[in-house]
Amino acid sequence: MKIGLVGLPGAGKSTVFGALTGMAVETGYGAGAGKQNLGTVKVPDARVDALAALYQPKKTTYAEVAFTDLGGGGHTGIDRAQLNAMREVDALCQVVRGFPDAAGDPPDPVNEIVELETETILADLEIVERRVERLRKDRSNPRELEVLEQILARLEGEQPVRGMELDEGQNKLLSGYRFLSAKPLLLVLNVSEDQAAAPAPGSVVEAAEARGLGLVVLSAQIEMDIAQMSPDEQPEFLATLGLEEPAKNRFIQAAYQLIDLISMLTAGPDECRAWPVPRGAKAPRAAGKIHSDIERGFIRAEVVPWQDLIELGSEAKCREAGKLRVEGKEYVVQDGDVVHFRFNV
Repeated sequence: MKIGLVGLPGAGKSTVFGALTGMAVETGYGAGAGKQNLGTVKVPDARVDALAALYQPKKTTYAEVAFTDLGGGGHTGIDRAQLNAMREVDALCQVVRGFPDAAGDPPDPVNEIVELETETILADLEIVERRVERLRKDRSNPRELEVLEQILARLEGEQPVRGMELDEGQNKLLSGYRFLSAKPLLLVLNVSEDQAAAPAPGSVVEAAEARGLGLVVLSAQIEMDIAQMSPDEQPEFLATLGLEEPAKNRFIQAAYQLIDLISMLTAGPDECRAWPVPRGAKAPRAAGKIHSDIERGFIRAEVVPWQDLIELGSEAKCREAGKLRVEGKEYVVQDGDVVHFRFNV
């Protein structure tokens, strides 16, 4: 799944992308216009670290998130090219400017949030109006017309599709439209170095909460500096800034949650690994993330919460203590489950 980084010119979107991925990308107004940079980032996970310390495996593998830097062609706002690129990703992270610009003008992050929201609503409205007009004429799909008229009313009321209560059938009916204002959205406030440890301004917090959006504060320049340091140097540098860990860790974890994934864990002497699994997935579907043969031949899942495995030290001791459970096809895998699948070849 892909998460697209978007933002108005000067917000530091490409700098944030570079800080996250370690990739060298063009930055500044108009940089990378019309281009898309793609990078994959490992999701920090203390549970994987703990399991690796227990098993000392040959290999340790973290979950990953794919980020796309959605470059537009405009210098003053969100242009058509960027809007079209946004339709191709599963979720969005909007980078908003929290520092003075080159001319010394103060930031206005709330206005940037509103501007992107408005642009996505208008882009969706254009599509819905055309489709509703056609359906009203030919009456070919009354069920589709009914739900689109509900969406039309919401968009005309300047409200995004995101947040509408739609059932599974309605969501399936609308999936082909790829509405921009329906995509999950995380706000990233990019601040100056001296504000790296400060809380977000109240107005930004209110704007995020009013829209039901997540919010992460970071300084892209500092994150780039941290990324270039050795692991031994980082703690001291972070302490001087009043930070406990790189803010990019919180951002990556928040982005991972944004696409509604959880981590199923596997552990052993060969490998300790986090597997991205859709929230609510049942055991056979989760098994399919490891290999399709396991899903097809699924018999049962042996499950233990990662905390119990760490505390007791082995699956055998977890079994003796009654902490290891045997689950069938209807079991819904939980975040942090350490799972061993039994299956027919």
